[in-house]
Amino acid sequence: MKSRQFLIAAMTASALLAGAGCAVVRDQQSVGSYVDDATLTTRVKAKFAEDKTVSAMAISVETLKGVVQLSGFAKSSEEKAMAERLARNTSGVTGVRNDIIVRS
Repeated sequence: MKSRQFLIAAMTASALLAGAGCAVVRDQQSVGSYVDDATLTTRVKAKFAEDKTVSAMAISVETLKGVVQLSGFAKSSEEKAMAERLARNTSGVTGVRNDIIVRS
C-alpha cells in the first residue's frame, strides 16, 4: 500500500516538475501565462454571449499575454465597437487589437 502511494506521489512530482519547465508556445510563454490568457478569452466570449448586440459565433477571440485580438465579421460598425468595448472592459485585459471586418 505504501509503495503504491509513493509511486503515485513520485509520478505526480515528476509530472509537475516536467510541466513547469515546458513552454506552451514558440515564444516561450509560461504555462501560467497561457492559462491566464485562456481565462481572459473565456471571459470576453462570455460577455459577447450575454450581449444582444454582439454575435459570439461570428467574432473570434484570441489572447496573448493579456492582449485580446478580435477577428471575424460584424453586421455593423456598432457591433464592432461594442465587441471592442466589452473586451476592453474585461478585468485583466491589457490591450485590444480589433481586426473585425464589418459586412453590410
